[in-house]
Amino acid sequence: MPVLEFAAEPLVLVALIAVAFIAGFIDAIAGGGGLLTIPALLTAGLPPHLVLGTNKLCATFGSATASFTFYRRKLFDPGQWRLALIATAIGAGLGAGLAHLLPARWLNLMLPLVVCACGLYLLLVRTPSAPQSDATPISTCRQLPQGLLLGFYDGVAGPGTGAFWTVSSMLLYPLDLLRASGVARSMNCVSNSAALAIFIISGQVAWALGIGMGIALMIGAYIGARTAIHGGSRFIRPIFISVVLALSLRLAWQHWIGAT
Repeated sequence: MPVLEFAAEPLVLVALIAVAFIAGFIDAIAGGGGLLTIPALLTAGLPPHLVLGTNKLCATFGSATASFTFYRRKLFDPGQWRLALIATAIGAGLGAGLAHLLPARWLNLMLPLVVCACGLYLLLVRTPSAPQSDATPISTCRQLPQGLLLGFYDGVAGPGTGAFWTVSSMLLYPLDLLRASGVARSMNCVSNSAALAIFIISGQVAWALGIGMGIALMIGAYIGARTAIHGGSRFIRPIFISVVLALSLRLAWQHWIGAT
């Protein structure tokens, strides 16, 4: 299993760690941190399979930190979401297995499109509002398909999964934005961990880089989760989406137009 698969200029490493911190902060607030880390790793020159595995390693740091923060503030009850947790783990494992089998060229062509589509979705779709009541039971019949689908997507690619969890949970259940974010961060943690296990087995993780970015992402996630709990995040949305679209367009040019 490779340990030091990736060597880069010190300035590039510093930039990747800075991106990881920002991604962790954003992901804990609104989801979508992978929309920054994946194109950043691709731009730095990592092969696509190694990008996905390394991204899962650093994302697991951040999602675990954010999930624990929401749980400690009693904004997520695992007992209400057992079926979703199990389904998400299964879906993520299957998705990561498929990603491992896909040719690297396909991933190079697919990832810029996925990132760009997710960025446009976040730009154009407004977050729904829903009344929330602690006394209202959470339906379990919707958790299985939701967990399988979003877990599978997170295993195959991953960008925007947290945002998709937040929006779909508000549409499907009587949750406000804060509690839907708690669900999203917790499910993200499960799918990241399950997918990471598959990438570790297949040897597609740059450990030194992933751990360094993971620590930065974890710090950003802790600050972001506390910010989300105490306030909003509207100020960061335009900047976030602009960076995502710029990075995805650069990757699309590199792998779709520049390669021809």
